Amino acid sequence: MNAAIAIQLGQAVLVVLLAPLFAGWVNQCRAWLQNRRGPGMLQPYRVLRKLFHKDAVLAHRASFLFRATPYIRFGCMVLAAYIIPTLASGLPISPAADVIALVGIFALGRVFMALAAMDIGTAFGTMGARREMLVAFLAEPALLMVFFTPALISQSTSLSTIVHTLAYQPFVIHPGLAFAAIAFLMVLLAENARLPIDNPATHLELTMIHEALVLEYSARHLALMDWASNLKLLAYATMGLALFAPWGIARTIDGPSLWLALACLPVKLAVAGAALALLETLSAKLRIFRAPEFLAMAFLLAVLGLLTHVLLEGAA
Repeated sequence: MNAAIAIQLGQAVLVVLLAPLFAGWVNQCRAWLQNRRGPGMLQPYRVLRKLFHKDAVLAHRASFLFRATPYIRFGCMVLAAYIIPTLASGLPISPAADVIALVGIFALGRVFMALAAMDIGTAFGTMGARREMLVAFLAEPALLMVFFTPALISQSTSLSTIVHTLAYQPFVIHPGLAFAAIAFLMVLLAENARLPIDNPATHLELTMIHEALVLEYSARHLALMDWASNLKLLAYATMGLALFAPWGIARTIDGPSLWLALACLPVKLAVAGAALALLETLSAKLRIFRAPEFLAMAFLLAVLGLLTHVLLEGAA
């Protein structure tokens, strides 16, 4: 048991440390696809180091909520890293929360971030909070519907059980998972403020969503908010790999399985990051009024995946 807890702790620490590198890899791939040199994959680490060495500047009207939100949001993302089976399934802390609780953890961090953006009372912060909650209101039901298809296949809402079932059952083609995977990708783009919902590389006031929420932060607070955003992106990537490409995740905590999982993880993340960069390069930003249509399509695809599983595999 002590070894299993240590492995789960090490898994969470690995995800926390790799999050800026994954974000840097995505940005570097986007630069290559756009015929630019790019700042390098280690640029997020340089930004974090610079911000942690600066002195924080706070607005006079900033309350305790504004100061505490970066720590709360970062803690929520770290907790999500504990739950998601990145290297191995069946770890001792993973059954403590299922996929529904995982959605709640992401929602908790978002709610505090939106409240903190409105706490100062600036126009851009309030605008960004409203847009963020609009996207969340539409994305969270779609994400839950995505989870229901693999949950029905494994007869459990525990993410660890779902991964164990999909990775180590006899080879079976589940058509419903294809629709769920497309819906999950659309939710990932919306939840992480990526194109076509939001452009993470812009600060244009009339179009930004995520950047409007963190405009008033500086120094260590801004560093924690950026690190939490990188963690959320990596958490969604590892969650998608665990649900739709679980091969390579260790079934037990013995040495060979863990080493194989540790070797497979960088390869899968590299492919996922390059695919995300390619998708963003080929996409144009949607108007904010078109975002509900985009997320409604994700919800309908997730429902279609669920119905496909119920009609085809339930009848069988």
